[in-house]
Amino acid sequence: MIKHYYKSLRTQAIQELNAPKRGSWIYVEGPSHKELEKLALDYKLDLGHLEDALDEEELPRLEKEGSHSYIFVRFAYKNADGAIATAPMLFIFAENVLITVSLVRPPFLDRMFAGKVDYATTQRAKLLLQALHMIVDQYDAYINSTSKQIKLIRSRLRGHEIRNQDFIDFVTIEDELNEFLSALQPTNATLRRLLLGRHVPLFEEDQDIVEDLLLNNEQSIEACSSNIKSIINIRAAYSSISSNNLNRTIKILTVATVLLTIPNVFTSMYGMNVELPFQQDKWAFEWVIILILASIIASLLWARRKKIL
Repeated sequence: MIKHYYKSLRTQAIQELNAPKRGSWIYVEGPSHKELEKLALDYKLDLGHLEDALDEEELPRLEKEGSHSYIFVRFAYKNADGAIATAPMLFIFAENVLITVSLVRPPFLDRMFAGKVDYATTQRAKLLLQALHMIVDQYDAYINSTSKQIKLIRSRLRGHEIRNQDFIDFVTIEDELNEFLSALQPTNATLRRLLLGRHVPLFEEDQDIVEDLLLNNEQSIEACSSNIKSIINIRAAYSSISSNNLNRTIKILTVATVLLTIPNVFTSMYGMNVELPFQQDKWAFEWVIILILASIIASLLWARRKKIL
């Protein structure tokens, strides 16, 4: 799918054109190979770079071919299953137009088409930076949501209410955060190269925006790393608590077994058909009970002294 959009500083709503013109935005989503070939032919683009934009594993980078700059990034979105994933997107800073190529629809387009963002397709560099800014903001929103989920699980850990499902969620969250890191870290290098102004001409105001993007991107990376460390610490803490509870349970069961064995020893002795001390005494049963209780109390005191209980 190839669409042509145009919006100047004087117009409030974006217009969809039948054919591109100077200052338009060429939006390409899930294109076929024929569409890519036509796009490359019409604008003298590198077909290999266009095909790279459809590679699900493509990492952020910045390339320069002739007068065209190719800026690869990854954006976060929710797929059809409701899971958070990342996908590649290519921005092409071509002559008089800005071209974007992506496999799926980026979430920031909804904000742009709804008029929630002030932009103009005629300002190509600024439009590019605004799109990058919204991509970074989308990462921040997902990371903040993940942080809240981790804090909720951590609060249940304090009350010993953590469930097996929480650890299944941890696996999903950790995969998402690692995927974010693999996208955000190369983006830093891309933004630094972009800041040099060799690939895309930037005004002083634009350079400030790129610097803000770098700072926000680094904060997102730190937040991802911090959340991953929290997950690792929670798992380690729960593992230690489980091991400690298991050891304590085994100790209690062992002591209980010993305490139950003591009465059996004496009752078994006095249940045998042999001569035993005090068996003719009328208080024999009471003496046996007292001896059993004394043995149990002595065993408990010994266990407490050895810190077994």
